[in-house]
Amino acid sequence: MQDIPPDQSLIEYPSRFPIKVMGTNADGFVHAITTIAKQFDPEFDASTVEIRPSSGNKYLGVTVTVTATSREQLDELYRTLSTHPMVKVVL
Repeated sequence: MQDIPPDQSLIEYPSRFPIKVMGTNADGFVHAITTIAKQFDPEFDASTVEIRPSSGNKYLGVTVTVTATSREQLDELYRTLSTHPMVKVVL
C-alpha cells in the first residue's frame, strides 16, 4: 500500500469517522463490533451505535463512529473488522 503524505490526506486528524459494518443478525454481533471499536478508540461511546436490520431481518448494519487519529489506525481498524468471522462487509 502506498503511503499518502499527510498534506494530501482527505481526512483531517483527529476527526469523527463513521464506519458501517454488516453481518449476520446473530447474538454477540453488535458486542463484537463495539469491542473492536473500543480497542482502536478508547473514548468510543457505545451509545452512539446505529443498528439497522435488513428487510428480512437476516443481517444487521451497524454504524460505529470512532475518533480517527491516523491513517494507520483506520487501516488497522478496517483490517480487524474485515477479518472478524461474523462480519460480511465493512464500508
